[in-house]
Amino acid sequence: MVRTGDDELDFQPLVTREGWRAFADAPRPEAPTLLPEAAWLGLDPLERDAYDRARMTHHMRLLVVATPAIRHITTTGRKLLAYNAPKATGRRGLIVSGPSGTGKSTAVQQLGKKYHVDTMRQANPHSDRIPVAYIVVPSGATPKMLSIELASFLGLPIRPRASQHEITNAVCTVLRKVRCGMVIVDEIHNLDLSTRAGAEASDQLKYFYEQIRATFVYAGIDVAEHGLFSGLRGRQIAGRFLTIHTSAFGDNGAEERSDWKKIIATMEQALRLHRHAPGSLVRLAPYLQERSAGSIGALDQLIHQAANDAITDGTERITKRHLDEILLDTASQGEPWALPAPQGRPGRKAAS
Repeated sequence: MVRTGDDELDFQPLVTREGWRAFADAPRPEAPTLLPEAAWLGLDPLERDAYDRARMTHHMRLLVVATPAIRHITTTGRKLLAYNAPKATGRRGLIVSGPSGTGKSTAVQQLGKKYHVDTMRQANPHSDRIPVAYIVVPSGATPKMLSIELASFLGLPIRPRASQHEITNAVCTVLRKVRCGMVIVDEIHNLDLSTRAGAEASDQLKYFYEQIRATFVYAGIDVAEHGLFSGLRGRQIAGRFLTIHTSAFGDNGAEERSDWKKIIATMEQALRLHRHAPGSLVRLAPYLQERSAGSIGALDQLIHQAANDAITDGTERITKRHLDEILLDTASQGEPWALPAPQGRPGRKAAS
């Protein structure tokens, strides 16, 4: 989602042309300046409230950190774009696969943003170019649903009784006309190739792949486990796409521990707190890895929610108590997944 306008929140999803353009064209927001001690202490209540809200809004913005995975995906994607550019056939796509919370969507969105910015910088200011199309695969996707997702991104009108063939032809015509160079398909694990609808939806993506001279980028949760490479269709996908696997940060050697500390340091440098000691969060790197289960999303929540709690309670520095009190998602907390109730009569102990 992106914000447009100054007076109210007008959320534009990335799966619309307007939302994607606003995301891609948005400059990096400037961090609020941390006031000198005397000026800070001299703020009246209204000024203090506005100052604190500005800092808290800054902390709530997702800070995109150039993790090793994002750098690898961006570099590989840019090489693929160059490789595919002169080719009418024989192009290659990119699949980003991994567990939830490991930065797959963020990485492909940053890849698309970079390509959008680079392309539009070279284009005529009044060009109708649409460098990137971005869609999310809905659950239980059918071929027509995928065509409608792309048509919706482009803002194409869809007649209530329009056939799949009509919508598909309109989408392909427009994507060629605007010289779309990258098609990002997120949540690709929602395609179930074991069902007829899922297999046909996969064929629809293959048709777009063949009809549109663009680099296709897929992102999804553990796609091999979800059967994306199964059967004849899966083997065709595997033969046309490179796959990059993302994972949570663990404690697997000095290099990974160093990368984890660099990510924490980058987030810590962006904080706007008056009493926070630089480097104190880096020293908590093992604790933060354990709390977040190595998830960048969970780490972001931990640090920035703790920073806002430190503003609210007036301590102006993040302590371990702040971090301990933050509730994270179930996966990051290592909680056991909910299991079905044991079968049998109520009140009786399940057999072991």
